[in-house]
Amino acid sequence: MSITTVQRQVWALLTQSFKQPMAFIRWMITKLINRVSVRTLPSREMAGEAIVGNKRRKMVVGLGNPGMNGSRHSVGMAVLTRIAEHLGTPDSWRSDRQVSGEVIVTEHQDVQLVLLRPKLLMNVNGVSVAKAASKFLIQPEHILLIHDELDKPLGKFGIKQGGSARGHNGVRSCVDCLHTDVMPRLRIGIGRPSGQTSVDRHVLGRFSQEEQKVLDSVVKQSLDVLLMYLTDSQSQSSPAEGSRASRKRKERTHSPAQDDTTVQNQK
Repeated sequence: MSITTVQRQVWALLTQSFKQPMAFIRWMITKLINRVSVRTLPSREMAGEAIVGNKRRKMVVGLGNPGMNGSRHSVGMAVLTRIAEHLGTPDSWRSDRQVSGEVIVTEHQDVQLVLLRPKLLMNVNGVSVAKAASKFLIQPEHILLIHDELDKPLGKFGIKQGGSARGHNGVRSCVDCLHTDVMPRLRIGIGRPSGQTSVDRHVLGRFSQEEQKVLDSVVKQSLDVLLMYLTDSQSQSSPAEGSRASRKRKERTHSPAQDDTTVQNQK
């Protein structure tokens, strides 16, 4: 065995030995920031949805990194921007220091929608979400998160009815800050990296022109499904009702891009 080979193996061993402690330290710091930064949440005893006038109030959050709107990891923010355009309020974003984010309050049918773009890094997006939940008196089950999904290929999307964060740092932050994992999510597939590309480089990278065309089609299709979900009074009334609503949507939802989009309930 050559000296060069030995050096490489030693360096690889040393690098690996430092990765786990550093990852643990980053995780602990993130948990501390989440807990210290979040104010008191609305009482879990508050019955049902917040009602404003005769309209139910729900919140839609686009997870991502501020200043990186074109990256794969910030696709949630891109979808939220398209929602604002669809609802005719593209220029209504206002910075809200109380929630550490940008907010639009608008209406769609019988629902008042609070649209939130956190101005914090992805790993602590939950701080912004929890603050907004407290300010607008919205229970976690009525907060829908939009985020990128590595385990879905580009061209697919799905609505997940709560459950594990599945390794997504932004969702994990929301779970930590809201102290529950019941939040429904619209997951937009970005696929896993190919070759030697690391996951970090992949998610922080930008879509190619061809990928952007597929994404545009998916975003357009997902808007209809998302708005239908938000205005369905049965979709979040209970876990059981949510499951039934999701299964019905799966039967009637298709992707114009690849004809294989699924909207499914995944625990």
